[in-house]
Amino acid sequence: MITFQYPWMLLSLLCVPLLVWRFLTRRRPGIVISNVLPAKKIAARRRRLTFPELCIVIAMLLLAFALARPRQALGAEVQRAKGLDIVLAIDLSGSMQAIDRPKDMNEERFISAINSGKMSNRLAAAKEEIRRFVESRPNDRIGLIGFADLAYSFVPPTLDHSLLLERLNSLEIGEVGEQTGIASPIGTAVRRLKNSTAPRRVMVLFTDGANTAQNQLSPRQAAELAKEFNVIIHTVGIGGEEAYAIASTPFGSRLVPANGSFDAQLLYDLAKITGGSTFHATDKDGLKQVMREINALEKTNISQPKPVNFREFAPAVALISLVFLLLGIIALQTWKMRLP
Repeated sequence: MITFQYPWMLLSLLCVPLLVWRFLTRRRPGIVISNVLPAKKIAARRRRLTFPELCIVIAMLLLAFALARPRQALGAEVQRAKGLDIVLAIDLSGSMQAIDRPKDMNEERFISAINSGKMSNRLAAAKEEIRRFVESRPNDRIGLIGFADLAYSFVPPTLDHSLLLERLNSLEIGEVGEQTGIASPIGTAVRRLKNSTAPRRVMVLFTDGANTAQNQLSPRQAAELAKEFNVIIHTVGIGGEEAYAIASTPFGSRLVPANGSFDAQLLYDLAKITGGSTFHATDKDGLKQVMREINALEKTNISQPKPVNFREFAPAVALISLVFLLLGIIALQTWKMRLP
């Protein structure tokens, strides 16, 4: 697409009609003749631009376009703002297969929603909202940790969000153990973030259980380590008052109450130690709201496209204009020259 850097210079085109009018109305050189009849026939004809005049008009048109500087962008690059480094740590223990029942939904509707696929377990709901979160933050380097007995870094902080989302979709309950260890993912996130040059280093911890795994560091000691390296921890406790798991029985699948809940005090302390915030998501809708709040809390600048190179047409147009102007002048001074 061709654009003009100085489009206001196109106003000079208004001078071209004046030039044409001047050529058409100027008096022609006079000669002495014995009979005026031939002259009357000549005068009756419509005045037309001569070849030199036409060349000059074309030269002026081209010069106006050259002054407006026509050009074409050859490409653009995204000038990335200095984004954040964020690590998302997701609980993959067995309790994440529980399905939370919303308070305003009776048992019959709840079972119907599960059978129709409208209700999903905690891990599936978390993965869906995390995907939306990642897609809304193209400037941030985001990493992924899964944890249960121990923590495993699936993806280091990266701008390759397609790789991150692909690995997120493949996470499964129980692939790194069945218990819940809170200290291990914090330590793993600190190792990933401690050498970061980002203006802000953030960890978001998702869990639905209390700390049951034994580690060398306690969760609060791990949080103190995170504070030392300026890593902010936001904690998200997942789970409502009524949760059920699908159990297989000789009589088919049925819902059984899912016991256990996250340690709200521990999650609050971890966030407070590092200057973060703590959230509680009772169901899928609650988790969606939590992710919106975290997204608003951790703001980053928006990337802007910046043209990097242009193909300039002004020199060529100006050269062609000069050729027409010289051609008109030469014609006036040679074969189109008139004597007074």
